[in-house]
Amino acid sequence: MDLKQGKKLTADVNQQIDEYMAAHSDIEPDYLAMLNREAHLHTLNPRMLSGHFQGRILKMLVCMIQPQRVLEIGTFVGYSALCIAEGLPDGGHIDTIEIDDELEEFIREQLAKTPFEERITLHIGDALQVIPQLDTTFDLVFIDADKRLYRDYYELVLPRLKSGGFILADNTLWDGKVLIDKPESNDYQTIAIKAFNDFIATDNRIEKVILPLRDGLTLIMKK
Repeated sequence: MDLKQGKKLTADVNQQIDEYMAAHSDIEPDYLAMLNREAHLHTLNPRMLSGHFQGRILKMLVCMIQPQRVLEIGTFVGYSALCIAEGLPDGGHIDTIEIDDELEEFIREQLAKTPFEERITLHIGDALQVIPQLDTTFDLVFIDADKRLYRDYYELVLPRLKSGGFILADNTLWDGKVLIDKPESNDYQTIAIKAFNDFIATDNRIEKVILPLRDGLTLIMKK
């Protein structure tokens, strides 16, 4: 078997495993399945959506952590925000920030179709400018926005995270590109994700572990 065949076989097996895990996890609620379809019909990059399996992971983690205040950096179409809102305890709330103002109408329309609209506050703007205006301490932060700014987001939210609180950083395996010793000089996202991972690995303010879920999910707990 040549290398090309081997890669195809690995990709096929990984796809089958993904489908198996989804089939043996909780089903995707109807309103999320509809949002998934709408995102594929009306957005340019629907693969940015968290999707069924990761969505169930997010909901489960929120059920375990039981946060009252959650911050999400990177709303996209609102799928992950809804998964988080679904798992919140009574009185829990999520602030979610999306920089693309062209998505605002779509997001608000989709949130309004669900049972959890009241648990979510949508902010449109640059997270680096919005976060300092949020006068609260968070129990959980989910980072899934511009990969080039992960370190900036992290340093901005860590002081606003309570001791024992969690940060979830998405895409930290970046399609395996983190294994490249020297990425192309213009591959800014890969370079930034590698730098973020290297920094997190040595930061003694936190405990951390990378889970190989989809494109990598790093769980970070503030000491």
